[in-house]
Amino acid sequence: MLEVKDLKIYYPIRGGILGRVVDYVRAVDGVTFTVEPRQTIGLVGESGSGKSTIGKAILGLVPLAGGSIHFNGEDITKHIGKNRSPYRKSVQMIFQDVLSSLNSKKRVLDVIAEPLRNFENMTKAEERKRVDELLSIVGMSPDNALKYPHEFSGGQRQRIGVARAIALRPKLIVADEPVSALDLSIQAQVLNYMKDVQEEMGLSYLFISHDLGVVKHMCEYLAIMHNGRFVEFGSRKDIYSDPVHIYTRKLIASIPSMDPDDREKNEQQRDIISREYTERYKDFYQENGKVYDLKKRNETHYVATL
Repeated sequence: MLEVKDLKIYYPIRGGILGRVVDYVRAVDGVTFTVEPRQTIGLVGESGSGKSTIGKAILGLVPLAGGSIHFNGEDITKHIGKNRSPYRKSVQMIFQDVLSSLNSKKRVLDVIAEPLRNFENMTKAEERKRVDELLSIVGMSPDNALKYPHEFSGGQRQRIGVARAIALRPKLIVADEPVSALDLSIQAQVLNYMKDVQEEMGLSYLFISHDLGVVKHMCEYLAIMHNGRFVEFGSRKDIYSDPVHIYTRKLIASIPSMDPDDREKNEQQRDIISREYTERYKDFYQENGKVYDLKKRNETHYVATL
C-alpha cells in the first residue's frame, strides 16, 4: 500500500557572514520500506535518530531532499503536500503531544469534525451523528462532544486524537509516540483501543516509538533506526529473538526486567553488550559513523553490516 524508496531529508547548516550553506544535517539518509494493508510497522530508535522525521515526510510536513513515496502504486511525491488530495484523506496522523495538536478554543465536536468539513459534504445532523459514532468507537460518551480539550485527562485527549485520525476512514495512520506521555495503565487502554480500531476498520499503522515494550505489543515488523538509517529490519521474532546489529542488541538489553532476581544477570549482560559495541563498531559503522546498507539475512530479516 505504501512504498518509500531511498528517502532522504537534509537540513542545511549555514555559516559565514552571508549565511551560505556549508553542510547538511542528514536527518534521514536513504531509507526504504513498505507498509502492507492491515499491517503495523514499528519505527524504533533513540531521540534524534530520524524516525519522527520519516513520519512527517510521509504526511508532507517536511520537504524531501531525495527519494520517492508511492501510495497504492501511484507516485505521490510531488503532490504529497497539496491540500484536499485523495492521499491526504487516506493518510492521517496521531501526534505525540496531543494537547498542542488539539485546538484549545474549539469543542471536541469541532475538533473531530474538522477533517469531515474539509473532505465531506455533510449536513449538521450527519456530522454530529458521525462524531458521536467516532467517540463511541474510542470508548467515550457522545456527551463529551460539547466539552473542551482541557477538561479531559491525557488518556482521554489521546483517544480524541485517535477519533479525529479515523474520522475520514483512512488507510494508514502514522502514530508518532502516541502513548509516551501517558501513565502505564492509560497506555494499555489507548493501545488496546488502537488495536480494536485497526481490526474494525482494516487500518495500517506506522508506529513510531522509542519504547521497545510498547512496540513488541503493537507491531508485526520492526525497523531499528540510528543516525538517520535503518540498522536492522525484521519481524517481531527476528528482532527480539535473534538481534544481530550491535545497536539493536544494545537497545534490547536496555529493556528493564520486572523480576528483581534477574538484576545481577541483566547487569552482566549489559556490560558484555557494551564491550561488544565498542569492539565491533567498525563491522557495523563506517569511519564517519554512517550506517552500512542493509543486507538480507533471511526472507524477513535484514541487517546493516560491512
